[in-house]
Amino acid sequence: MNVILFGGTGMLGRGVLRECLRDDSVTAVLSVGRTPLGVSHPKLRERIQDDPSDLRAPDLDLASYDACFFCLGVSAVGMKEPEYRRITHGLTLAAARPLAAANPRLTFAYVSGEGTDSSGQSRSMWARVKGETENDLLQLPFQAYMFRPGIVQPVRGMPSKTLLYRVAYLVTAPLFPLLRRFAPNLVTTTEALGRAMIAVATPGADVRARILRPQDINRLAQYPSDQR
Repeated sequence: MNVILFGGTGMLGRGVLRECLRDDSVTAVLSVGRTPLGVSHPKLRERIQDDPSDLRAPDLDLASYDACFFCLGVSAVGMKEPEYRRITHGLTLAAARPLAAANPRLTFAYVSGEGTDSSGQSRSMWARVKGETENDLLQLPFQAYMFRPGIVQPVRGMPSKTLLYRVAYLVTAPLFPLLRRFAPNLVTTTEALGRAMIAVATPGADVRARILRPQDINRLAQYPSDQR
């Protein structure tokens, strides 16, 4: 499959990119972002542009992509709602709409978050905006899946770019084995997220819902087992 990836420089995006480059079912990856990945691979191509959502370039054959893995996002910490909405909702839909129009058979995997509120009633600004984004993506004419990964353990050298998160991961790292043992439905890994995204875009995968939580991600990460 041909994959277009957004947010490949972030912790989650780098984990997804790594799994795409390792997986034989992924034949080509186009990374779209503002900054270079610092990664070289025969099946990887980068497109560096100020507005990652601008897919109007004539050399972009959007219909040739089978899947879009959208890992681009920002922390809501310290942000006002209009700016957070512009990035989280506006930029995401600006990229998703032309992809849906070009190929209705495309699989669109969106990284949302545990606690997202699809009803629009939450008092948490980020949860409402993420919920609105999910709802609008699910209305588009492609196969959309909302990934709500909850607690994500960075593995294989995938640190967060956000200082607060890096500190939090450093402090809580010793707890991850306990969480995975006693609360497996709350935690996943960057590796599992990448494997699960590839799985939902793979024909024949057993995908039971459009909103995927940690237990769903961990289950899908095992499919297909011979690709691990």
